[in-house]
Amino acid sequence: MTGKTKIFRIEIVLADVEPVVRRVVEVPGEASLAVLHEVVQDAMGWEHAHLHEFDIAGQRYGLPDPDWDTGVVDESRAKLFRLLSVGDEAGYVYDFGDNWHHVLVVDAVIAPEAGVRYPRCVAGEGACPPEDVGGPFGYTEFVEALTDPTHPEHAERLEWWGSDRFDPHRFDLAATDRALEHLAWAPLLPARA
Repeated sequence: MTGKTKIFRIEIVLADVEPVVRRVVEVPGEASLAVLHEVVQDAMGWEHAHLHEFDIAGQRYGLPDPDWDTGVVDESRAKLFRLLSVGDEAGYVYDFGDNWHHVLVVDAVIAPEAGVRYPRCVAGEGACPPEDVGGPFGYTEFVEALTDPTHPEHAERLEWWGSDRFDPHRFDLAATDRALEHLAWAPLLPARA
C-alpha cells in the first residue's frame, strides 16, 4: 500500500436485530474484500467460524468453490476502491445457517493520517450476538430467555451460554479497535519540506 491510499470510512449495521449492533471502521481503499471480511469479523465480534459472502451491485464475492458455485468472484482479487465509493452500499452475509445480514455503507473517503494504524474502529454500539444462536429470531429468544428466570427456556439457555450475563447494549470501542491490530497498516506519508 502507498501513502496515497485513501481511507474508506464504512458503517456496518447488523440487520434485523434490536438493540442496534453497528460499527464504524476505517479501512484502506487498497484492501481486498478478503481483508474487509476480516475487518467485519473482528469489529463485529464474530468468531470466523462460518462461511460468508459479499453482495455488491448484484455481484457476489467470497471464497469461490469451482465444484459448487461458479457465480462467486474471488474476494481476494477484489479491491475496495475499485468497487465502492461514497454513499455506496454493500451486503455481507455471515453464517448461511443463522443468516446474519449486514449492511455496509461507505460514509466517507478520506486521506490517511500519518502514524495512524488502519484498519481501525472509530465508533459503534451494541453487543455482537453469540455464534450459533439461531439468527435474528434466535437472538431475540436467547436474550429474552436468558434475562427472564421464569422463561421456559431459561435454564437451557443459561447452561448453553454458561452464565446469565449478557448485555446486548455493551460495546467497548478500545477492545474492538484492538481486535483489528493484527491487520495493521500505517501510512508512510512524505515528509513536509
